[in-house]
Amino acid sequence: MMDGKDMKPPEGKKFYGSVTVSERGQVVIPADARKDFDIGTGDKLLVFGDMQMGLWIATADVLNKYMAGSLEFFRNIESQMKKSAED
Repeated sequence: MMDGKDMKPPEGKKFYGSVTVSERGQVVIPADARKDFDIGTGDKLLVFGDMQMGLWIATADVLNKYMAGSLEFFRNIESQMKKSAED
């Protein structure tokens, strides 16, 4: 029988715990998460929302890495489409 303690999250995924929203709408990011993502005092975080999926909070560095990969992917698609049209 599995009791939660034996369950391991997927590779690269973590659960840091829960947070409570203050009267001013503030939350405290758990220390382990700040350490893992190198988030320090004064750092800016980007907050995105999807009304079905919820909130996503990211550092600008993470977003830049994600977007760079996506941009390269779409450029490759565009290049392939141009080649197909020329043939």
